[in-house]
Amino acid sequence: MAKHHSPHALAFIFVTVLIDTIGFGIIMPVTPQLIMDLTGQGIGEASLDGGWLAFAYAIAQFLCGPVIGNLSDHFGRRPVLLLSLLAFGCDYALMGFAPTLNWLFLGRVVAGIAGAAHTTANAYVADISSPEKRAQNFGMIGAAFGVGFILGPAIGGLLGGMGARAPFFAAAALAFVNLLYGFFVLPESLPADARRPFSWKRANTIGTVLQMRRYPVVFALAGALFLWQLAHQSLPNTWAYYTKFKFGWSEGEIGMSLAFAGVTMAIVQGGLTRVIIPRIGEHLAVLIGFTDGALGFLGYAFADRGWMLFVCLAGAALTGLAYPSLNAIMSKQIPRSSQGELQGAVASMYSLTAIIGPLLMTQLFGYFSTGRSGIVFPGAAFLCAALLTCGSIVLFLRATRLERESAAEPEGLEPIPEVSVE
Repeated sequence: MAKHHSPHALAFIFVTVLIDTIGFGIIMPVTPQLIMDLTGQGIGEASLDGGWLAFAYAIAQFLCGPVIGNLSDHFGRRPVLLLSLLAFGCDYALMGFAPTLNWLFLGRVVAGIAGAAHTTANAYVADISSPEKRAQNFGMIGAAFGVGFILGPAIGGLLGGMGARAPFFAAAALAFVNLLYGFFVLPESLPADARRPFSWKRANTIGTVLQMRRYPVVFALAGALFLWQLAHQSLPNTWAYYTKFKFGWSEGEIGMSLAFAGVTMAIVQGGLTRVIIPRIGEHLAVLIGFTDGALGFLGYAFADRGWMLFVCLAGAALTGLAYPSLNAIMSKQIPRSSQGELQGAVASMYSLTAIIGPLLMTQLFGYFSTGRSGIVFPGAAFLCAALLTCGSIVLFLRATRLERESAAEPEGLEPIPEVSVE
């Protein structure tokens, strides 16, 4: 790890992820109105177009995550991060001026490509963090997401009163301001002697996954992370429908509950991770986070009073320990020159869950809410999420066993290159 870094470096990464998340959230309240303005459709048809816009974003991020990660391993983190901010600013401006729906699709594709630079942000954090501080600093990135999801929709709702396009221009301005800030204060974190040549063979999703198979522990951990991320697709994709259907919540109550969830996420990942993880260790933190998550999903599924959901959201706050700890464990298993590739694989897995998850979870909700199944159980998606999280626990325990076996190998012997994790 490089010995000298600007004190602004971690702050810049935090602000970059924060602004990106605010930019994503700031347009959420007005996107339906903008689609209706461009197409003349009603809200029902506009929601279908909005779903395809989300699909375009997820596909672009899924395909470009490994490419961006590998580019940062070759050219360094700084240029990739700055170019992504430039792309974000141009994208939001493009969507603000969009004359037709097709321009919105183009904007979402550009945003997906730029959003893949989260891989580089995580790789930068891995570069500048000592092993014992890595999980805590990943937790700061998680806190930026939480704060962004609180501020973004609130700001977007306020600016929406000035017109459906105003929040897009505000998001563009935020991206350009952060670009200028980073241009002057952000140092490079990856020295030239730690870089590696760019390879298209490795800069794709399949190639990245195959490279991860060289590290059996990481491959099993990646499987646990995939199931964990897929389980969490139940929350953004069915929460509003579920609470309306079961408890008759208004949009204000739904928004309040989501803001409450964002606050708990920010508190845990921005503060408690820095206290709890060093004391209990990353492996125990992952298990606590996974177990708490599974119990939380079960609580959402079977709650029969609206206030119970707030209790479950508060009780499930320790799920925030899982991701930064798991990411830190994975990063310690990978050479420094491949940190960007690892984070690219993580981003691609998340994008894949963003492609699969909405369809899976909304279909479960619809099937068990309309009576077509023979029973009415609107919490089916959350029950599925709980089962997926149990699968994450099984794979994590498998990876932990492989890690112990690897550490017990006699010094000087080469590890077995191919270990089945199926």
